[in-house]
Amino acid sequence: MTQTLQIVCPHCDAVNRLPAARLPDRPTCGACKHALFTAEPVAVDEARFRKHLRASSIPLLVDFWASWCGPCRMMSPAFAAAARDLEPGVRLLKISTEEAPALARDLSIQSIPTLALFRDGREVARQAGVIPTSRILDWTRSALG
Repeated sequence: MTQTLQIVCPHCDAVNRLPAARLPDRPTCGACKHALFTAEPVAVDEARFRKHLRASSIPLLVDFWASWCGPCRMMSPAFAAAARDLEPGVRLLKISTEEAPALARDLSIQSIPTLALFRDGREVARQAGVIPTSRILDWTRSALG
């Protein structure tokens, strides 16, 4: 039996049903026709994050950051590079704690940058501080088993 995944579009947030075997085939959104995977982190607000968390079948790797944070800006290129390696098996999201302070509080984000990994709607791992691309990749793959 073919496993069907739900993939939230990074452009219009429509929920797409897709056979798992089609993930590497550069699938497009049924609603907006844009690529479901862009090999880039997707900046989201609290509402969009909650939709991805609730509806996505693939794990989410979230970078909690702020524009005034020097270490966050230092890690941004490493996080972007990780997206090229981890997609389509993992969706990478960026959430500004300045723009989503209630979400940061709800998730007990106490320092930035912080990476949080979610699977099946639940947080499964967390890493605070600046880390290079290689460590982002190793940490994510290790946490997902």
